Amino acid sequence: MILAALVLVGLTCSAQQKKDKETVVVIKTSMGTIKAKLYNDTPLHRDNFIKLVNEGWYTGSPFHRVIKEFMIQGGQNADGRVDPGYTIPAEFKSNHFHKKGALAAARQGDQVNPKKASSGSQFYIVQGKVYDDKWLDMYENRSGKVLSATQRQAYKTVGGTPHLDGEYTVFGEVIEGLEIVDKIAAVKTGYMDVPTENVSVISVTIEK
Repeated sequence: MILAALVLVGLTCSAQQKKDKETVVVIKTSMGTIKAKLYNDTPLHRDNFIKLVNEGWYTGSPFHRVIKEFMIQGGQNADGRVDPGYTIPAEFKSNHFHKKGALAAARQGDQVNPKKASSGSQFYIVQGKVYDDKWLDMYENRSGKVLSATQRQAYKTVGGTPHLDGEYTVFGEVIEGLEIVDKIAAVKTGYMDVPTENVSVISVTIEK
């Protein structure tokens, strides 16, 4: 009986660990490789991203908007389609915010998108910059938003883009390759923040 109980507990723990395991995606770019994990508590965005990866949507996709100390954006199909023709309901979570390395979904503006639904495929990775307490205090006073202690610590150390919090869904974060994000963010850009030389996603795969 004791042995059977121990086996049952072991199986239960194993199943729970498998359920809690976060999906890791490997984004191979023309400037290096980035690994990111997808959050389980934003399941609509996680599952959609996995679906697009499995369909090969991002293969050859360009980073078409790059702003230093802000973010790098990609997600359109290599054949020129901006998105797959649908949106995803917002999944805002207070524990997921725009620190450096945050993986988030782009979207249309509030005027035509008051529910802040995400693009079906457009994503960006935050570079941002580091802020001090004085700036963060000013931001809170002007925006009416209150930053948590965790947010403050992140924005004062690794940096990020605090004004995007609660406006765009963050559904993952970079776990390897932040230096590649920095390299891409540093490329020369022209009209509409488009890189003057092609910077693209070679492939995106799910890490086994």
